[in-house]
Amino acid sequence: MTGYDRPGEPLVLGVPRAAFRPSPIFLALVALFVASGVMTWNRYGNVRFDVFLFVVSGWLVSLCLHEYAHAVVAYRAGDRDIAHRGYLTLNPLKYTSPLLSIVLPVVVVLLGGIGLPGGAVWVDRHAIPGRLRHTLVSLAGPATNVLFTLVLVAAVAWGPELGGPLEFWAGVGLLAFLQLTASVLNLLPVPGLDGGNMLQPWLSPAYRRMYDLFAPYGFILLFALLWSPQINRAFFGAVFAVGDALGLPRELYQIGFALIRFWQG
Repeated sequence: MTGYDRPGEPLVLGVPRAAFRPSPIFLALVALFVASGVMTWNRYGNVRFDVFLFVVSGWLVSLCLHEYAHAVVAYRAGDRDIAHRGYLTLNPLKYTSPLLSIVLPVVVVLLGGIGLPGGAVWVDRHAIPGRLRHTLVSLAGPATNVLFTLVLVAAVAWGPELGGPLEFWAGVGLLAFLQLTASVLNLLPVPGLDGGNMLQPWLSPAYRRMYDLFAPYGFILLFALLWSPQINRAFFGAVFAVGDALGLPRELYQIGFALIRFWQG
C-alpha cells in the first residue's frame, strides 16, 4: 500500500520511502570494502594495511546486513515502527548500542579472529503476532551469516583460478572464517543471542521468565562459556570441522589473520 505524507513524499505502508534508503555511512563502508579489495588485488601501497581495511570493512558491511535482515523480517512480520527507528537504512549508528554492535566485534576480530555477534536492533515483539514469526525474526540474522559463509567459501574454492595475489584470497578466506564463526555463535542457544531468541517464544511461561532474566547478560554468558578451556576447544573444534567439510583451507585464513595485524610487522 502506498500513499503520500506530504506533497512529493511517497509512503509505503504508512512509512516514508526515505526510511528504506541505504544510509551514506553504509554506502561509504561498501565503497571502502570495494576500494580496499582493489588495492589488495593490485598490491597497492602497504598490502598488509590493505588487507586490514578489506577484512574490517567487509566484516562491518556483513554486520549491517545481519541487523538489516532482522529488521526487514520484523517489518514484514508486523513491526512497522522499526522503519521509523532507522533500522532499514543499514545505518550502524542507529543500533541500540553501536559499541556492542560495531566496536566490540571489530576488536574481537583483530585480537582473536572470531566473528562475534554484533549488538541489536530493537524489535517491538508485541506488534508481531505468532511464535513462528518471532523465531523467523531471530533466525534472519544467522541465516545471513550462513549465506555469506557459503558464498565466500565458494569464492575461495573457485576464485584463485582467476589469478590474483595470495593476500587477497587470504583476506577472503578470513572473511569466510569470520562468517562461519558468527554463524555458529549466533545459533548457540544462549539467552539474549539469536539462537536463544529463536527458542524463547516456544518456552513455557516459567522457563520464559527465567530466560528473560538472563537475556540482558547474553554477551557475558557467551564470554564466560568461551573462557572455559573445554568449551573453547569444543567450539573451535566444531568450527574447524565445519570449515574443513566446506573446503575452507585453514592455512589461508590463518595467513589472513596474520596479515590484518599489520602493526606486528
